[in-house]
This record gives sequence, structure tokens and C-alpha cells, in this order.
Amino acid sequence: MGFFDRLKNGLAKTRDNIVGGLDSVFYGATDIDEDFYDSIEETLILGDIGVNATSRIMDKLREQVKEEHIRETARCKELLISNIREQMKTDETSYRFEQEKSVIFVIGVNGVGKTTSVGKLAGLLKAQGKKVLIAAADTYRAAATEQLNEWARRADVPIITGKEGADPASVIYDAVNAAKGRGIDILIVDTAGRLHNKKNLMEELAKMNRILDKELQGFYRENLIVLDSTTGQNALAQAREFGDAADLTGIILTKMDGTAKGGIAVAIVSELNIPVKYIGVGETMEDLEKFKPDEFVDALFQLDTTGEDNGENNGQEGTLNT
Repeated sequence: MGFFDRLKNGLAKTRDNIVGGLDSVFYGATDIDEDFYDSIEETLILGDIGVNATSRIMDKLREQVKEEHIRETARCKELLISNIREQMKTDETSYRFEQEKSVIFVIGVNGVGKTTSVGKLAGLLKAQGKKVLIAAADTYRAAATEQLNEWARRADVPIITGKEGADPASVIYDAVNAAKGRGIDILIVDTAGRLHNKKNLMEELAKMNRILDKELQGFYRENLIVLDSTTGQNALAQAREFGDAADLTGIILTKMDGTAKGGIAVAIVSELNIPVKYIGVGETMEDLEKFKPDEFVDALFQLDTTGEDNGENNGQEGTLNT
């Protein structure tokens, strides 16, 4: 099964939560009126697309309906899907770290799949022919290093570790020396998964950055936050909190398989203007892929490559209430 099919299967609960609700609105409506708009808005918010993103989507839909004198609910659905796509576009979606020597910080709270994502990302980059090194700088969590060692083994990439409870900066220092000595292309740093004190986090990241700035001059810096899609709006709150402590450049969204809260991908990109760069739909090494907004929307709404709805309700129409 290809990744798109796995994504489509993984989004089944989200589809039931969002698309099922929208279909009941679109194909049950007789008029395009305020009740119609309110029902769509409620469905999107309950689907974790977020209040702000939903407001922007609905404002544009109302404007389009008015300007184009739309009378058919089927056309409204097409516009809604198009507007959701638009909300997921960001100014910066590049993968610059693939093109030059880089350091990737991976941050996030415990339990979101951070360490797993580090291992999968290392495997992806190695498959591209990159020389990758992992730094196990999460020295606080019990068994974190052991877990990352296993993922490094699966990805077949070297790893630099420290003793449990050691200063993360000491691990970074050792990793920097190893990176220089081995001609590493990409250094991936697994950072401590905690956010109980933003001051400590900022100081810790700053300390590691000082070492990198001094010892790995010219390396591009990427800060990826790992978020658990099953937590819905909590994931958005975590991104905001970490964004206050670090300059986030991208998101890894995990556990998209089986969640009913996949709509949070729209909310995160729309509200924070930070691109989702990778998406995880399982536990194997192959279940982390680059995130493609159009592919996500196609999988969510079960559209084919031409953007046609594969549902059974096409052609049913409501009328504009004048």
C-alpha cells in the first residue's frame, strides 16, 4: 500500500468527523442561508480546524457565493475544499536543509513521537544519500537514549550519546566534533521533551546554539516541532508555547493514522503560518513522509488526482434563499 493510500485510510475517523458532517449539511440543505453557513462552521470547528481558520474559510465562502451568485450547494462544497487548501499554503515550504550542510533541532513534549520521528527522519535523509548523525541530547528522560539507539540502528546511522542526566550541551559538543571528523551532511539533535519552564528551555537551546555557531559555522539551522495530531487543539497550544522559546521552521505531525482530529493540520498551518513538513501515519520506518497539502486534502475528501469528489452524492443541489 502506497503512502497516499495509508494516509487516506488513516484519515478515516477524521473523514467521518468532518466530511461526513459536511455532506449531511451540503446534501440535506434546501437553501444557502445563515442556517446553512452556521452548520458548516460548526462542523469545521468541531472537526478541530480551529475557530480562526474556520472564520477565514467561511468569510471567503460567503464572499464567493455572493460575488458568483451561486445557487448550488455542490458548488459551495467545491469552493469550501478549495478554501481549505488555501489555508494550508504557507510562505515557506522549502526543504533547504536537504540541499546544504545542516543541523536539525527536533523539539516537542514527551509522548508525541519525537524520538521515533528523529529515527525515521534520519532514515529518510540517509535514503537520499546524505551522511547523517544523530545527537541524543534528551538526557533527562529515562530510556530515551536506549530508544533512540534502537531507531538509529534501524536507520543505519551513527549516534552520539551521553550519560542519563548529563548536560545536553556536552552531547552537542561531542556530536559537533564527530560531525566534523566524519564529514557529516546533516546533524539531527533530539532535544529534551519538556516545557514546564520556558526560561530553562530557551537557555538550554541557546547554550547548544552557541556551541553550534562556534564549531559548525555555515551550517543551516532547522527547528522542527513534533506534534501529536490526536491531541487536537492541545497540539496547537504546544506549537505556540514552543514558538515563544524557539524559532520554529517546520512541523512533524504524528499519529495521523486513526485520529478523528486530523483537521488540526489545517488549524496549525493557517494560524501559525508554519509549514507541516512531515506527516506520520504509522510505526514503521516508511511511515514518515513529506507533507503535501494538496495530497492531504485529497485524502481527507477522497478526491482523485483531478480533484473530483469520489462520493456518491454529487449532483444534488440546494437553492439560494433570496
